[in-house]
Amino acid sequence: MADLLTGLEPEPTPTPPAADAPLADRLRPQTLAEVVGQEHLTGPEGAIGRMVAAGRLSSMILWGPPGTGKTTIARLLADAVGLRFLAISAVFSGVADLKKAFAEARDHARLGKRTLLFVDEIHRFNRAQQDGFLPYVEDGTVTLVGATTENPSFELNAAVLSRAQVLILHRLGPEALGKLLTRAEQLEDRPLPLTPDARAAMIAQADGDGRFLLNQVETLFSVDLPEPLDPAGLSAFLQRRVPVYDKDREGHYNLISALHKSIRGSDPQAALYYLARMLTAGEEPLYVLRRLTRAAVEDIGLADPQALVQCIAAKDTYDFLGSPEGELAIAQACLYLATAPKSNAAYKAQKAAWRSAKETGSLMPPANILNAPTKLMKQIGYGANYAYDHDAEDGFSGANYWPDELPPQTFYEPTGRGFEARLQERLAHWNGLRAKRR
Repeated sequence: MADLLTGLEPEPTPTPPAADAPLADRLRPQTLAEVVGQEHLTGPEGAIGRMVAAGRLSSMILWGPPGTGKTTIARLLADAVGLRFLAISAVFSGVADLKKAFAEARDHARLGKRTLLFVDEIHRFNRAQQDGFLPYVEDGTVTLVGATTENPSFELNAAVLSRAQVLILHRLGPEALGKLLTRAEQLEDRPLPLTPDARAAMIAQADGDGRFLLNQVETLFSVDLPEPLDPAGLSAFLQRRVPVYDKDREGHYNLISALHKSIRGSDPQAALYYLARMLTAGEEPLYVLRRLTRAAVEDIGLADPQALVQCIAAKDTYDFLGSPEGELAIAQACLYLATAPKSNAAYKAQKAAWRSAKETGSLMPPANILNAPTKLMKQIGYGANYAYDHDAEDGFSGANYWPDELPPQTFYEPTGRGFEARLQERLAHWNGLRAKRR
């Protein structure tokens, strides 16, 4: 916003960030060639690379996740083609700010200096405000470069999209993030206090966000550590510890643990004993029901899908009857769980899938299964060659549903106990068909 107040005074020469500036500022690229992870745009064959080589920019919308270089690219674009750079944020600016910016750009244009107007969070402007850009973009008063993390098809006017090229920035991959770590170490003239595994974990935790990664790096560099951190040490250092339970309630947690483990161990007598201990001592019945329901999905799962139904039915029955009659339904659910076939396959699958999701971050699904409700999305390949399973033989297409960067994973493996034996057969049948049709 400070730039809005400069009028026609000569623009000051940019100065390097101060030594005490945030690390992300000190490492901000000085040329487009230094931007990492967006070579598909900034390289010689990329849209931005070609525009810079020609010395002429068209208006554009930079669409991508946080921390991928949208603001940096916009500023470097202005320098590369000799445009005056003016930045505003849709979060803090209104109509008056826009009018002043356009008037200022027009005055500079008369003096032979064109303006690149960078609008951060452009999707936050309403439809009427977005329409206000159109005459100034059309007559060349400004070259508009908007930045957004939201899908332009839904957040920007069709009129704006028709006058600006949409350029998609990718989340930063491990290689690009690794380059940022190396640059940070070179700037600080010391290595990060991390083991190789912790370094990889730090990159994974950044989820493609370069700014977040550098902020974490700055935190690490701010302290003296006696030895490099391993992944567990890194997690403990960068994240706040979870507070422990109140020690005055230790007996409470001992009994609920004993109840859960008795159910897991298929000992209905012990499970009923600990249930009785808790309820006769005045424990809240709904607390016990919540733990029984947890046991149903963690320790029984799809070996007996009725286990979860029994727990929810017991909760509804207790709500309907109250104490003491409703406690019989709780006891029945407890006995059902303890005598049911056991499987933690669904529980293990959930943990593995969650771990994979955190490690791989925001990978896009393959284009064939993306919805394409707008013309722009169809043009960039969303929904292309989707195979509708109901039209395939046996109602099974065998198509790929995994991101291009991630090979198919196996999270859920039925145990063969109880109902999971049937699920095992189904999965084997589908896997066989999938192998034949690929």
